[in-house]
Amino acid sequence: MIHHLAMWVSDIEKMKDFYVKYFDGTPNELYKDTGRQYQSYFISFKEGSELELMQMPAIDEGHNSIEKQFLGITHIAFSVGNKDKVDSLTKQIVDDGYILGYWPKTTGDGFYESSVFDPELNRVEITL
Repeated sequence: MIHHLAMWVSDIEKMKDFYVKYFDGTPNELYKDTGRQYQSYFISFKEGSELELMQMPAIDEGHNSIEKQFLGITHIAFSVGNKDKVDSLTKQIVDDGYILGYWPKTTGDGFYESSVFDPELNRVEITL
């Protein structure tokens, strides 16, 4: 089992709010290390996995893009249980102004999923 995935972010509060609102995450209290100007949240999900959001001024901007992908971790996927939830959550996220990757569909490898971009253009798949 993967315990958690970590990502550097620019706007830690906006990113926390996205994952809490749309994927029912529960954040811990903001951790701050004032010496390094580092802060982080762990967001826990019902099934036991966690997402660590980290922010520190010394970290360079990433290469997130809606047009191009890069080597390394390319997306995070959340299972929401059924097709209706995939459809409705995708619509809600897009209606709230976030960028759509693709509408729900059955992919060539048999997954029913959609794709959206979080506030900092990380790819997020929504699946059964």
